[in-house]
Amino acid sequence: MLSLPPIASTDPILSWVWGFIATVHNGTLEDKEDAANSLASLAADNDRNGKIIIEEGGVVPLLRLLKEGGSVAAQVAAATALGNLSTDQERVSQIVAEGAIPVVLGILHEAPMKVQAKVAHALSRMVSHDPNAKEAFGQQNVIRPLVSILGSDMDEPPAAGKNNLTIHSVVQLGIHRRPGNAAVDHPRGTAAALRREREEEDLAVKSEWKTEVARALWKLAEESESNSKRITDTKGLLCLAKLIQKDDGELQHNCLLAVMEITAAAERNSDLRRSAFKTNSPAAKAVVDQLLRVVEEEGKPDLQIPALRAIGCLARTFPARESRIIRPLVKQLGHMNPLVGGEAATALQKFADPGNFLHTEHSKGIIESGGVASLVRMLKLEEKEAQVAALILLCYLAIHVGNSEALEQAKALSALELVSRTSISQSQSVKELLHQAIKHLELYQAGGGGHPHREMYEYP
Repeated sequence: MLSLPPIASTDPILSWVWGFIATVHNGTLEDKEDAANSLASLAADNDRNGKIIIEEGGVVPLLRLLKEGGSVAAQVAAATALGNLSTDQERVSQIVAEGAIPVVLGILHEAPMKVQAKVAHALSRMVSHDPNAKEAFGQQNVIRPLVSILGSDMDEPPAAGKNNLTIHSVVQLGIHRRPGNAAVDHPRGTAAALRREREEEDLAVKSEWKTEVARALWKLAEESESNSKRITDTKGLLCLAKLIQKDDGELQHNCLLAVMEITAAAERNSDLRRSAFKTNSPAAKAVVDQLLRVVEEEGKPDLQIPALRAIGCLARTFPARESRIIRPLVKQLGHMNPLVGGEAATALQKFADPGNFLHTEHSKGIIESGGVASLVRMLKLEEKEAQVAALILLCYLAIHVGNSEALEQAKALSALELVSRTSISQSQSVKELLHQAIKHLELYQAGGGGHPHREMYEYP
């Protein structure tokens, strides 16, 4: 008669894990589903359980169940378990080493919506924890099927000719005509059945499907210039812009965060910036239009902040005196939420930064849009980050356009002198910038009788 080893009697979790893994290997389909759900639950309970599942060989049968399926519920259970196991870099590395990448790719090319949604969620967790996995998935073209999913179901006329391409058709051309795109063969009946299923699927399932795919793109792009470029190469920017325009909730938020990461990569990488965000690029224009629309929406700081951050990252791509871009950002300096105002100031800093070739012209645009008075008011905020952001931007304006009447009328010199005696000016970089700004204003505003207006500027 067989019995469990002594260690299993002292550690019941171990015996449960062995049993569940054995069932996922050899049980009936229904039993495999139940066992995968049990492993998913154990992995979600605590890190130790996940460690045991991986060490005892649970990844391979879960990947096989996900790949071969037999039922949607069984595949969803396997994908959920793999996602719950992806809690740190070491574990993700083990999961990838066991063959996760080709299985995930296969599912994202052709599988029911519910399965693809769970796999996309698991993918998000994997690439969030392991930068090596993030790059490996990107190199294996995981971005193309993700973009294809996001581009599906977009309004497309019955006959789209060469001069009548929708965003969806452009995306598909970008995906399928690029070299190196390994096709995945599927029986026609399977593909047709999946299309019918998608057309008939519940709207909540469709929403979750795209939401998780957008999250996966966001996490793949996060701090990755190579993956950001891959997204722009597949026309992913057009898809993201369209979804930001027509959707709301978590899907819209994930798309905004994906765009924010792509623009951050473009800010760091001049080649990506020039290729993806050319001023005459339809994708770049679509993205900027939607970012500006979101910035001007009231009462949505969780959306306005990433939109402001993304526009700031693109500051070097805009031509001189671009009032269409500058004015909405200046308007947000007076936002009732200091986090939004601070983010607007940080974004505008990048227009006025000396490293921006057009910093003087942009600085004039900020002043002409009424930015000085708002910045002076922001120096009185209790939110320190917003204060510092406003202070740095005001210093840039004083240095670049010190002879502006708006600076004198807003009593900017008095404001800066008062700030120089507070704690927010104590960091070395801010102190030097502030000193330079005060010197510039003193030079331009010097005259008989000193500065009588200084006494009128006081903190409450």
